[in-house]
Order: sequence, then C-alpha cells, then structure tokens
Amino acid sequence: MKGVRTLSVVFLLALALIVPLAMAKPGGFNYKARVFVGTGEQWYSQKYSVNHTVAEAAMGNYSHDKLVMKWSKGWDDARFKNESWGPDAWETNEWNGMFPGGSGETWHYKIIWVGTDLEQSDYWREGGLPIWGEFEVIMSHGTTGGIHSWEAHAIPNGFGGP
Repeated sequence: MKGVRTLSVVFLLALALIVPLAMAKPGGFNYKARVFVGTGEQWYSQKYSVNHTVAEAAMGNYSHDKLVMKWSKGWDDARFKNESWGPDAWETNEWNGMFPGGSGETWHYKIIWVGTDLEQSDYWREGGLPIWGEFEVIMSHGTTGGIHSWEAHAIPNGFGGP
C-alpha cells in the first residue's frame, strides 16, 4: 500500500508540474535559435517586461497578430554580446493579422545593417529605406484593406555583404 501511495504522490507532483506548462501560451523568444514566434502582445510583453494589459494596449490593433522574427548571428552578436555591427547583421519581421481578431493586415520586412553613412555606405542597396540611424529596410511589403503595396524593395534583396 505504501508503494501505491508513493506512486500516487509522484504522479500528482508530475501532473502539477506538467499541466501549467501545457496550458501556458506558446510563443516567445528563443535566443539560441535566434527567433521569436508569438503575437504582437507577447513580443511587447517579453521585450519590455510588462503585463498582458499594458502590452495589449501598447500594440493596439496589432496585439493579436502573429509575429515571426528571425535574426542572424551577426545581429545577435552585436545586439546582445556588444560586438561590432557588420554586413552580416540582418533581421526579418513577418506580421500576419489576416484572421478574425487580427488587424486584417500582413507585412514582411527585411532589415540589414549598413552603418551610419546610410545611403553613402558601401553596403547600401538601391531601393531601400533608412531606419534606426544605421540600418536599411531592404524589403517592406504587405496587404492592408485587400491592397498589396511595396514600401521598399532594394536590389539585391538577399542578406549578406555587397
């Protein structure tokens, strides 16, 4: 009988640990894989360490949109490990709100580091847009209200140096 009781206690403890994990909202930053998969609200909440209510208010209509962010080792090293920025630093953002409860928009961005010279940089690509003082949006396109539009489409549009 003591063995059955011990087994029951172990089972209940395991269940108490597993159930909250299974019920937790999936998504968020995976720094080892250099990716974020979640919603706009989850991104804001995790990035700024705020609660759901604050994050949802800050993100507004985009709060429930699905967001996938990916970044290179060069971006990771410069952003999080205080190493120098270089042409191998890039990141992408893919927003999808094309579902009930979403914003009704979808957007895809590609961003590269070009340095503070921006348009005069050897890494600048024709057709892009400057952002954040030393980066270039090499691709920005999306759909809003059923209309697809391009904001930036640099040539070449891939990642890596010139």
